[in-house]
Amino acid sequence: MKVTEHIKQANGKTLFSFEIVPPQKGQNIQELYNNIDPLMEFKPPFIDVTTSREEYIYKSKENGLLEQKITRMRPGTVGICASLKHKYNVDAIPHVLCGGFTKEETEYVLVDCHYLGLDNVMALRGDAMKHEKYFSPTKEGNHYASELVAQIKDLNQGKYLHETIETPYNSNFCIGVAGYPEKHLESPSLDSDLKRLKEKVDAGANYVVTQMFFDNEKYFDFVEKARDFGISVPIIPGIKPIAVKRHLQILPQVFRLDVPEELITEVEKCKENKQVRQVGVEWAIKQSKELIAKGVPVVHFYSMGKSDNIKAIASKVF
Repeated sequence: MKVTEHIKQANGKTLFSFEIVPPQKGQNIQELYNNIDPLMEFKPPFIDVTTSREEYIYKSKENGLLEQKITRMRPGTVGICASLKHKYNVDAIPHVLCGGFTKEETEYVLVDCHYLGLDNVMALRGDAMKHEKYFSPTKEGNHYASELVAQIKDLNQGKYLHETIETPYNSNFCIGVAGYPEKHLESPSLDSDLKRLKEKVDAGANYVVTQMFFDNEKYFDFVEKARDFGISVPIIPGIKPIAVKRHLQILPQVFRLDVPEELITEVEKCKENKQVRQVGVEWAIKQSKELIAKGVPVVHFYSMGKSDNIKAIASKVF
């Protein structure tokens, strides 16, 4: 079922969903299931599965030089989605990236998703590779998320890269895109960023999931401004509970977001990460309760592979 259909059928009730990260190559998928199992009691209608960018590794050669190789440390997004759909009878949403994929490779991924009965995809530009300061488009790939959205919409209409196929069996993907309440780190202003979001919606996006934020007013202001820009699709808030003290430095640096002074003060009082984790849970509970009271369609949690803190939050608000 499409995300938008889940929201419609909920009749105003706020839904619970979360995002997971595929395990690294060589790891057992059972660990992933062990983290998902405790969250299923909250009846998530859908689960997002991230896709990792390619990265370079270096291998020693016999002559003592290093050979540069390209690899993906966390493959398997589509396979995991199929597994989750089968195991839990839940809609699993693969993240599809511009970065690291040609348009041809993207088409193959989408065809596989269609064959597996996946009704939703999350269309993202993706981040720069680790060695890059700024995002660099893949040769023969989509440069922007709006282009990727357009390609998915074309496929829904039977328009493949090299031909148009008249068939009653076209895909009908519901397309999600990212939104940034505190603007994307590369955007010169929030208004400029909202123009880019409007382009994605105009290209065919059906809903928006926001980047994490710790101040709900940032989200509420973002939604109001988005509506003023003519963006009418559902805007789902994304929540990540702080879990370790170094998040105070890492998250603002990586995602260019603000952490409220009250939260900073509480985290800095903590002597160990167990206490930080509890502070993060309590803050996310407060955030979630306010968001639900304001009637958000879904509260979407970034689990990063661990579920104990997400369960602690969900048990208090769902």
